[in-house]
Amino acid sequence: MRDSANFAIIDLPESVTLAPLEVLYEDNHLIAIMKPPGLPTMGVREGEKSAVTLVKTYLKQKYDKPGNVYLGVVSRLDSMVTGVLLFARTSKAAKRLNEQFRERTTEKSYQAIVSGSGVVEQGTLTDWIRKDEKNHRMIASRHQTAGGQRGELLIESVEQVKSGYHLKIKLLTGRKHQIRVQLASRRVPILGDKKYGSSAPFPVGIALHAAELSIDHPVTKEKLTLTSPIPANWHNFL
Repeated sequence: MRDSANFAIIDLPESVTLAPLEVLYEDNHLIAIMKPPGLPTMGVREGEKSAVTLVKTYLKQKYDKPGNVYLGVVSRLDSMVTGVLLFARTSKAAKRLNEQFRERTTEKSYQAIVSGSGVVEQGTLTDWIRKDEKNHRMIASRHQTAGGQRGELLIESVEQVKSGYHLKIKLLTGRKHQIRVQLASRRVPILGDKKYGSSAPFPVGIALHAAELSIDHPVTKEKLTLTSPIPANWHNFL
């Protein structure tokens, strides 16, 4: 469901190949975009671009807003990941959406292309995920470890393609780098994900895409499903 789809003419970083920025959904309470690869969600130095700064610029220009524009960050995607990225336009919407994410009443579906020496099958993957501070990455273990948080995802389908396997995944918990590290720990890293052991080339970013996000609208309470098709360059690997 791609309500109120439109396109904002905003310059993107040179590393970002999808321009103009695509708005998947917008109303007085929410805005969702299709995040391109190479664009951080937030947390950049002053003067650098992120999804937050671009969406704020878009809202400021569209509605001729004076001063600062409020934007609540309720979900995040790694900079190399593409797909649905949701923000709140009011503090009330942000509070209610954060509660949904915290209570895991949202549904998050991803697609990925993987390759490697391991075997990947349909079913639930469960690991304990912890941070490796020294190497600035996450580690997944099959057994509970000190400092580890339980991470679960459901592989809903596996299709063999020319570059490896095309997976459809439902994310059941939201740990940092969770999908990336759980798949890599089974020797099937995501294409282009050099941080987690992939030697397979990928044009920009990695082959991980947030394809669908379902929430209860924070004001109307109606079920809202936001979808984003896979990027065009994926078709060369499928």
